[in-house]
Amino acid sequence: MDELASGAALNNPMHEYVTLYPEVVKAGSLQNALQAVADDAGSGLAVELTSSPGWRRVAACVERDGRRADVLMALGERCFIVDCWTGGVRMASGNTSDLTEASGALHSWLEGPRVGELVAQWSFLRTWELAEAHERGEAVPVRWRRLREAAARTPDTGLHELVEAAFEQERLRVLSPGRSMQWLTFSRRAAPPICHDLPRAMPLKNGRYRVRFADGRLQELTSAAEAVVVIIEGLPEDAMPRP
Repeated sequence: MDELASGAALNNPMHEYVTLYPEVVKAGSLQNALQAVADDAGSGLAVELTSSPGWRRVAACVERDGRRADVLMALGERCFIVDCWTGGVRMASGNTSDLTEASGALHSWLEGPRVGELVAQWSFLRTWELAEAHERGEAVPVRWRRLREAAARTPDTGLHELVEAAFEQERLRVLSPGRSMQWLTFSRRAAPPICHDLPRAMPLKNGRYRVRFADGRLQELTSAAEAVVVIIEGLPEDAMPRP
């Protein structure tokens, strides 16, 4: 009987994956299995271990010229989960049961295609509007549009008035907006690392608004327009968009 299918497999740290991923368990890790597939294909792909110690046998990554892709094995079903990244932004994601297909998608991503071309080539991958907006350098206006649409669906919370008042101000409109709990936030960048040193605001249940500054100070205002004025006045001089 094959050792992987025998009781001896219980001594293997990957014994839970034996049935669904026999070739990976035999290789000793997902990194080794992916590297073997890449070497057989002659793709020149250099597969690395993940930085997370608990996932070192069942996850792997590739990286080149600012692009990165991570692969993780699911437990309970045969599924290789692939995420493609650039500049800290997840650009595409998907899953496949085919290790060769996963390896091919990793190689393709590192070759530098646009994300639309990648998902057209590998049908198990998908992308989304914001990822393509990042690729075009248009993430900030897309984030504003999506935030305004979301806020408009809850007009009674006070957030809609706050978002619209902020959008009317050019100095805020050029910054990347976001939501953190109930706070409306602003960042010089739409991609990580997100700024946390700019004022933020939130609507209160009594119809007032609260502004929080980077030093922790809080100020309450009676209207969204007043809150936006205070935010602008509290912006540091270098609060300008960054690439």
